[in-house]
Amino acid sequence: AATAAAGAGIGFAAAKKCVEEGCRALFISDIHEGRTTQAVEALKALGGTQLVFGRVANVTVEEQVQALIDEAEAKLGGVDVLINNAGRSIRRSVALSYDRFHDFTRTIELNYYGCLRLIMGFLPSMTEKRRGHIINISSIGVLANSPRFSAYVASKAALDAFSRCAQAEFSDSGIAFTTVNMPLVRT
Repeated sequence: AATAAAGAGIGFAAAKKCVEEGCRALFISDIHEGRTTQAVEALKALGGTQLVFGRVANVTVEEQVQALIDEAEAKLGGVDVLINNAGRSIRRSVALSYDRFHDFTRTIELNYYGCLRLIMGFLPSMTEKRRGHIINISSIGVLANSPRFSAYVASKAALDAFSRCAQAEFSDSGIAFTTVNMPLVRT
């Protein structure tokens, strides 16, 4: 399994659950070096699997994502489960965002394009093996049309829509897509 933004919060909880459920090997990433190192040590301490690898990566930087994919492929022979958890939320009304278009571009770059880079990077080996599961952590806001979260909800809605389309294309390839529409959480 591979999980992005696994140094804390939902990502770490997902990585911990993978270890507890008997995952044979785990490759995690986070943008923060200290959190990545601490998470790898904490996950190894849980027992079960000692094959826990970590890499610092910013999923908005294509070269860093490719290095992460290359390392996961080299150390694990690819991944069977990808958990896309990297994300940023912005809480600001549209009226207060007129002069903050950069909030929309930064949010879509991380929440949609960052996840898409990982999906597109791992899909070829999943397709070759004819198995895989891509789990995208999304938001209940996509279903609820939450006010003051337009940048965030739009970026997550894009990922949700991509996953629905990709699921239709890969349904006969042994590859599944799951979207988890998380409620508001304190991480």
